[in-house]
Amino acid sequence: MKLFAGSSNPGLAREIAAYLRIDLGTCVLDRFSDGEIHFYIDENVRGEDIFILQSGSNEANFNLMELFIMIDAFKRASADRITAVIPYYGYARQDWKDRPRVPISARLVADLLETAGADRILTMDLHSPQIQGFFSVPVDNLTVVPVMVKHVQSRGLKNITIVSPDAGGVGRAKHFARRLDAPLAIIDKRRPAPNVAQVFNVIGDVAGQTCVLFDDMVDTAGTLCLSAEALKNAGAAEVLACSTHAVLSGKALDKIESSPIETLIVSNTIAPEKRRACAKIETLSVAELFGEAIRRINEKSSVSSLFD
Repeated sequence: MKLFAGSSNPGLAREIAAYLRIDLGTCVLDRFSDGEIHFYIDENVRGEDIFILQSGSNEANFNLMELFIMIDAFKRASADRITAVIPYYGYARQDWKDRPRVPISARLVADLLETAGADRILTMDLHSPQIQGFFSVPVDNLTVVPVMVKHVQSRGLKNITIVSPDAGGVGRAKHFARRLDAPLAIIDKRRPAPNVAQVFNVIGDVAGQTCVLFDDMVDTAGTLCLSAEALKNAGAAEVLACSTHAVLSGKALDKIESSPIETLIVSNTIAPEKRRACAKIETLSVAELFGEAIRRINEKSSVSSLFD
């Protein structure tokens, strides 16, 4: 087993390698003067079980191209099996035709990964679990819930209500609420255009409660901040938020800092060092989850039992 890292999240890769008690594989990632990616493997990988960690965040297009090139290099170097470890699966939101004449980009990325030579995919909290069906190779979709639940419990919060910021995230929020033995509320939201959200009302009793918004990602933070305002207007005593993927594009950090959200808890599926610091944001590591999943894949043992 060998673990190699792309350029998107080297910190997480180092943490996973430390958990597995192995060294990161030796390779060279560079760019030619015209911006093309230059990559080569600086050690023998023939017959090895290869894991390549690369997140689809920040420079999403560059990171994906880098991953395709790395996979192709390992395939041509006669690796036995290549697993693409993608903590944040880019283009996951474009997973169906919501209007005529649009692409299904999540499916296109799946096709490109398989064409490049990936034999298996390891990811976390896909925007839609159905994306697994876009692949003809095995996909392990981990969840951040155990990490988030442990952290929320450690805070000693009282009168918790878990809140889904939209109807589409009810399944995720219900799983989170069940682990915490907490009631569930839902935000009734309409999205008239991409990255534009408008909140109408809160479904559920949140008066006097400590509300924890739970979603798979926070991008521009518009939905999150409007949801927090709606909860406060409905009488919530305190509003926290949990999100697996901290995309945080545009003016997201400014919105969060000026919102009623007390704390935003995220994971490091997207490199935290690639954004400016924000006092309201706490980052939890998912290195142990990924490391254990990688170990079990290599040993051909159960990954799903991680969440029993």
